[in-house]
Amino acid sequence: MRITKLDHAALVLEEAGRRLVVDPGGLTNPVLGLEHVDAVVITHEHADHWTEEQLHRIVDVNRDAVVLGPAAVARAVEGVEVRVVAPGEQVEVGAWTLRFFGGNHAVIHPTIPIVENVGVLVNERLYYPGDSFFVPIGVEVDTLAAPAGAPWLKLSEAMDFVGQVAPRRAFGTHDGVLSAAGRGIANDRLKAVTEAKGGEWFALAPGDVVDV
Repeated sequence: MRITKLDHAALVLEEAGRRLVVDPGGLTNPVLGLEHVDAVVITHEHADHWTEEQLHRIVDVNRDAVVLGPAAVARAVEGVEVRVVAPGEQVEVGAWTLRFFGGNHAVIHPTIPIVENVGVLVNERLYYPGDSFFVPIGVEVDTLAAPAGAPWLKLSEAMDFVGQVAPRRAFGTHDGVLSAAGRGIANDRLKAVTEAKGGEWFALAPGDVVDV
C-alpha cells in the first residue's frame, strides 16, 4: 500500500491501482482530478477534516465512491450520501478493509463540545486515529499516522500515544497548524519515541509517499 501525505490531516492511499482518501479538509490544498477512488473516510465533522468543496472535488470525479463517517458527518454533508460508521464496525469497500475504533474527539477545552470521531485501521496496515489518542487494543499496528500538532494535544501526549501504540512504522499528520520549526520539533520527538520502541519514523512533507 502506498501512502501519500497531503497538507495537514489528509491522506491518499493506493492499493492495486485503487485509491482511498482520508480527511480532505479545509487546511489541505484542493484535491483536484483524483481518479480511481473507491472511498472517502471522514473521521469527524470539523472543517480541517472535510469541507463540502473538497468532498465534491473527489466524488464528482468518482461517482461510485463511498463516503464513510460518523452520524454527525452524515447530518452535515449535503448532496452526497454518507454511510454511517461507528467504532467496532468493519466495512469492505473495493480494495479496502476498514475497521473503525474510538468514538470521541479528544478534549479541546471544557467549554467546547466533544464531537464524534472514528479512528480507522486500513487493510490491517495503517492506523489513523483522527483527532484522538485512542489505542486500538489487541491490534499490532504496522504503520501509524501520528497526530503531531493541534489545539487538543500537547507534544508529550502525542509522544505517549506513539509509545503506547508502538508501531513498526510511523509518520506525522495533523501538522498544518505548526510552523516549520514546530514540525521539526515534533518530528524529532516522535521519531525518538518510535525508535525507542523498535520502529521507524518517516518525516513526511506534503506530497511525500511511503510504501508499507
